[in-house]
Amino acid sequence: MNKKTIDHNQSAAAKVAGIAIVIMGIAAVVANDLTIVKLFVPENASETTKNILESGMLFRAGVFSWLVILICDTLAAWGLYIFFKPVNKNLSLIMAWFRLIYVSILGASLANLINVITLINNTNYLTLLGTEYLQSQILFYTTAFFDTWSLGLIIFGIHILILGWLILKSGFNIKILGILLIIAFVGYTIINGSNLLFPQYEETMVFVGWAFFIPMISEVALGIWLLFIGIKRVKQIN
Repeated sequence: MNKKTIDHNQSAAAKVAGIAIVIMGIAAVVANDLTIVKLFVPENASETTKNILESGMLFRAGVFSWLVILICDTLAAWGLYIFFKPVNKNLSLIMAWFRLIYVSILGASLANLINVITLINNTNYLTLLGTEYLQSQILFYTTAFFDTWSLGLIIFGIHILILGWLILKSGFNIKILGILLIIAFVGYTIINGSNLLFPQYEETMVFVGWAFFIPMISEVALGIWLLFIGIKRVKQIN
């Protein structure tokens, strides 16, 4: 497979996947680094609740960013499948399904953040539940979000492992991205597996951000490349 063999459907899929991945990369920085994670204090209900109450709009912006990511992930799954289908149809389909499974898990985890918004939106809950119980509920739901998300990231890791292999076999001159994605699979598995199996180690949360760096940079680079390829192919057709 090479640039000359890209048909119109692949070109359109490349643009959709490219745009979705780039937008998702921007939204991920907002959701992961600037909002939810910034407000969350592990095992500290009072501080987590205080941060969320004082920065309610920031928290909602984070939830909205996760919704954007969820939509973009769905579009990326379709676009990547169509684009890499000529390399290996069966593996491309499996790759897409793993990303969609991750999307489903992410959607389930977001329900926890919606529950937090429900609690902080209604001041009556403070009277009905009491301060300590309300704080414990907010901590419970935010922790459940991160734990469920960690499970999803292990699934996502399998997705990028297959994606990396498809890139290596595609014939395109972007093998370095394939290698980086395969390395990222190892990082996702170790970090998020440890987060689920050994939650008592607080430093795990610190290293989660580093686990995202390689795949995020690699995916954004892939997204820009796909967008470039899609646009270039349209220009050639015209």
